[in-house]
Amino acid sequence: MVEVKGQKVSRIKQTIIDFLITMPLFDELSPIELSTTADYMNFFELEQGKTLFREGDAGDYICFVVDGAVDVLKLAATGQRAVIATLTRGSTLGEMSIIDNIARSATVRARKDSTLVILSRKGFNTILDNHPKIGIKILKGIARLLSLNMRRTSSHLADHIVSPSDGED
Repeated sequence: MVEVKGQKVSRIKQTIIDFLITMPLFDELSPIELSTTADYMNFFELEQGKTLFREGDAGDYICFVVDGAVDVLKLAATGQRAVIATLTRGSTLGEMSIIDNIARSATVRARKDSTLVILSRKGFNTILDNHPKIGIKILKGIARLLSLNMRRTSSHLADHIVSPSDGED
């Protein structure tokens, strides 16, 4: 056991806390708030080639890549799956599913053996109910993350659709 501000903490929980400290999504949380948040999270091991979830599946958890790499695949009009991103340590996936009840927008498969930390919607809702200040800070972190992702996606989209003569005045 490790001690955090007078609390005894298991090594697993401490490992989750140490990881969360590195995540911008949680940068507004104090050490005690990180400890509380870690109480609602679990590790998940995903072997190379295994699918975490499929496009169209119900989504009820957010994942954080602790180690390894996962591919995000999107079904193309041709029926083939295209790798749209490879996520590594510090990446977040499934953040929309913690907020909405809409099916997963992509498939995620392990490129190599990976370790994830998972926060379920049920766990997040419990944080919101029992620790609203923490929940609000996490929501703000998710909003910042989604905003950043939208800006990045908009830039990528613009790069792909602008012809050389566009934008000239």
